[in-house]
Amino acid sequence: MSPRFTRRETIAAMSAGGAALLTATHSAGGALAESALTGPTESSWASFRNGPAQRGIAKTTLAANPELKWEVVSRDGWMATCAIVGNHVYAPALQGYLHCFDRLTGAEQWRYRTIESTDEKKFAPGFKAAPLVTAKAVYVGDEDGILHAVDRVSGNELWKYATDAEIAGGVAVYQDKLLLASHDAFLYCLSKQGSEHWKFETNDRINCSPGIADHFTFVSGCDEHLRVIDLNSGEEIRDVAMESYLIASPAIVDDMLYVGSQAGIVSAVNWKTGTIKWHYESDRSMPYHASACVTDDLVLVGGHDKKFHAIDRHTGEGRWIFATKARIECSSAVVDDRVFFGSRDGNIYGLSVTDGKEVWKFNAGKAITAGISIGEGCMVVGEDDHNGKLRCFA
Repeated sequence: MSPRFTRRETIAAMSAGGAALLTATHSAGGALAESALTGPTESSWASFRNGPAQRGIAKTTLAANPELKWEVVSRDGWMATCAIVGNHVYAPALQGYLHCFDRLTGAEQWRYRTIESTDEKKFAPGFKAAPLVTAKAVYVGDEDGILHAVDRVSGNELWKYATDAEIAGGVAVYQDKLLLASHDAFLYCLSKQGSEHWKFETNDRINCSPGIADHFTFVSGCDEHLRVIDLNSGEEIRDVAMESYLIASPAIVDDMLYVGSQAGIVSAVNWKTGTIKWHYESDRSMPYHASACVTDDLVLVGGHDKKFHAIDRHTGEGRWIFATKARIECSSAVVDDRVFFGSRDGNIYGLSVTDGKEVWKFNAGKAITAGISIGEGCMVVGEDDHNGKLRCFA
């Protein structure tokens, strides 16, 4: 893992003239009218991998040749996957702001900062984790380990909950409860008002967003284990040794769970029995940091070997491979018969799920590591770089 050890020091040393704010062609519009908001629907992308199964599949449409509709710039770039719900895009930035943009125009509706100070020279913990959007609130964790609950209408703080280390994964919702994992090695179960129900301790940092099936959740991290936790009791019911640490979040289909590892292996695990059905390895054993898209037939994921892989979900055999010119750390998204992802080679790619042929490409010019989100008829993705751009295509 490569945490940003120098960002805080760099910002603290900046002069007032160098402290660039968000740059866009639109000005902030203030708080929203409550009547303008709708809760997440099937066509939304409301969480990191778009649902508790974390399969990365969009249930919306996207133009055959998506065109750039708007873009905004943030000083430290964008590392987190955005959420798209109704008329709005919820974008967490490394500069320490959660932004709410108009989905059609990119006009900023409100911004929320991780600290109360408005002094741009004062360090504000940034966001690397994707937000969870519900009917009333946005929940997102920051790099100092604080979970922020933000009102969707006003952009004001509802409450905060402190863990003891960075929150790198998204929040999941189960009934009336929230689940989040922290680099302090704990999985937390909270109420939607921010009170703790239970917490479960692992042996090392947890990187993933918790997946959910039935009344169970699944967490993986640096202790090289995949754990199945009962959501009602907070107790571990199964522990699967993975023999390598995991950064990616697991995707779930029925009894099976799919995830790639630091060791360069994609695994299919029966979470009910704890048995591993298959392992997939390419010709170069390079890490998988991206989370996989999982369709009925395929597991789709990019790796540090600079390749995007399509793996037969049932057998673990390779179906096709698409080569880029740099590492792939971007978690992909599937819409209809296409899969979209970014690479550190500066391109965003659209491929045919059937045969891996390129059907669309956009040259961003900078590395794309933030995950793809596709919802409400548009695709949003950001650059993790100085003065990185957040772009919306439709």
